[in-house]
Amino acid sequence: MNYLDISKASDISNSQQRILYRFLELLPAFLSLGALTLLVFLSRYLPTYVAIFVLVFDLYWLFRATYYIFFKVSTFRRLQESLKEDWVLKLNEVNKSKSFSLPIQKWQDIYQLVILPNYKEDEKILIETLESLKNAIYPKEKMIVVLACEERAGEERKKIAQKLEKEYQKYFFKFLSTFHPANIPGEAIGRGSNVSWAIKEVKKRIIDPLNILYQNILISIFDIDTHPYPQYFLCLTYHYLTVEKPLQSAYQPIPVYNNNIWEVPAFSRIISVSGTFWQMIQQMRPNLLVTFSSHSIPFQTAVKVKYPNNLIPDDSRIFWKAFLFYNGDYKVVPLYYPVSMDAVQEKNYWKTTLSQYKQLQRWAWGCTDIPYLIFNFLKNKKIPLKKKIFYTFNSLEGHFTWATASLTIFLFGWLPLILGGEKFNSLVLAYNLPRLSSKIMSVAMVGILVAVIINFLLLPPRPPGKSRLTTIIMIFQWLLLPLTLIVFGSLPALDAQIRLFLGRYLEFWPTPKVRN
Repeated sequence: MNYLDISKASDISNSQQRILYRFLELLPAFLSLGALTLLVFLSRYLPTYVAIFVLVFDLYWLFRATYYIFFKVSTFRRLQESLKEDWVLKLNEVNKSKSFSLPIQKWQDIYQLVILPNYKEDEKILIETLESLKNAIYPKEKMIVVLACEERAGEERKKIAQKLEKEYQKYFFKFLSTFHPANIPGEAIGRGSNVSWAIKEVKKRIIDPLNILYQNILISIFDIDTHPYPQYFLCLTYHYLTVEKPLQSAYQPIPVYNNNIWEVPAFSRIISVSGTFWQMIQQMRPNLLVTFSSHSIPFQTAVKVKYPNNLIPDDSRIFWKAFLFYNGDYKVVPLYYPVSMDAVQEKNYWKTTLSQYKQLQRWAWGCTDIPYLIFNFLKNKKIPLKKKIFYTFNSLEGHFTWATASLTIFLFGWLPLILGGEKFNSLVLAYNLPRLSSKIMSVAMVGILVAVIINFLLLPPRPPGKSRLTTIIMIFQWLLLPLTLIVFGSLPALDAQIRLFLGRYLEFWPTPKVRN
């Protein structure tokens, strides 16, 4: 059996292997819920130790937040430099030096294949994305655009796709509309299966008939609301042609959620900006970087490894699948260059709240990568043990802290005072616990101040019709951060892990895209 294609325990026919995989699926929830339960229990019977732990934990996160500030500032500076860079000039210099990492004659030999998976999004959203591709600075005779539609979206979607293909095909080398059939055995409904189908279709209908070398093609798998900044494909090509192992690398831009950032509620802005900041931090730690949302990979990798079509978190799984396929010799190259996307927005406040929660629940479903990774590490004897331990620990730690850190800092940290009884509350430690915690959080406000500054530097200009009051609200919205981290951080992460624990596998839910 090809264990790289596993999506859940029931995919495995061997009973012993299936039991092992099912045990690994229990692990994320067991660790997170176990830690929180232990905190409650110890707060009642050993409150002094829990109080000391809480203070140490707060100090640890203060230290962590402090060095995260340096990562964010460094990434922001590099992003600004990237936006000012003349990438055509840099590529022409590579042409002159012939210092390519691939056997090509010039950078213009590289094709950009852009796949745009979509379901029932408004035609206006599709047009905005196609316009951003049309305006991108790259030889259009080397750009192939695939509008990857779902057959189950109905006839109306086919009419829209045909209309857009007719209108935009003149701007690109090729423009292809694909229609992913419904109910293919073994597939999961979602972006991954649609992208996988589109890759097969463009290979069969364009790339193979024209004999285009696979190594000369880069795929950018974009969400339908992704607008690349003008020089994105030039920056991507430069890194592809100068990195040491281009065919064993993925390429990750920085997502900024600027398309509708002035229109969405405060909590949606906080979550979107926090997502951008986290990606900025990860860019500075490439050994921990995993492909996320809109990203780019070599076409040759997509063909060899096969893009996953049987699960929801396809963006991270294609990285791990390639990582295992190449026996650990695969990495993500950080691009200090942005692509703009939508923050979550629905027709009213309640629907936006629900949609935001569901989106984060879907992102947290990446916890399914943990059993997949550990199981395949046990099977693969070629990956060094040190590397296996490193990635296993960081995957577990990432999802564990996602589910528990905010709850521990802002909620469970007060349990010793509530459950510890009169004996504990008469101690000096009990008196000082809230005061010391508050002081630590006050120092941490420096990090929020830096976040506010970078946030405003990344914002697009305030649109007509938006008053200065909106700008002021964008400053004070950060007071909602603790509540937001719990409701839209820890809770959806725990939700996803508990679902995995119970075997109630999440089904794909496309985030609605709306425009006023």
